Amino acid sequence: MSLPIVYITRKESFSACHRLHSKTLSDAENQEIFGKCNHINGHGHNYTVEVVLKGPVDPVTGMVMNLVVLKQHMKECIMDVMDHKNIDLDVPYFKDKVSTAENIAIFIWKQLEEKLSKGLLYEIKLHETDKNIVSYKGE
Repeated sequence: MSLPIVYITRKESFSACHRLHSKTLSDAENQEIFGKCNHINGHGHNYTVEVVLKGPVDPVTGMVMNLVVLKQHMKECIMDVMDHKNIDLDVPYFKDKVSTAENIAIFIWKQLEEKLSKGLLYEIKLHETDKNIVSYKGE
């Protein structure tokens, strides 16, 4: 008899600033592509991140994963690294990557993937604004 598969989600919020700017493009090209998000002093967001796990329900604990443990992993991998930081200057991963919501979601996935059991991480959903949301499933 197989164990039931359940999806669980933990949500956190963090504030950070960034500038959409590619070092491989000219200033004019960056301005054309990124517009006001390319402002030399950057801009900030109040991000919300949802981490979705998928796995079997342990028959002893009744859990896919202890959410207290997931909360701690999210603190270490997301909050401690990006909350109240300049993503472009304070997070080495973005030294050569544009800090788009897409790339931030990929970064969060990579960070958490190192902490979680293989195959448990299902989706990262990053809300950059109320209207701009990206989803990444490790593909």
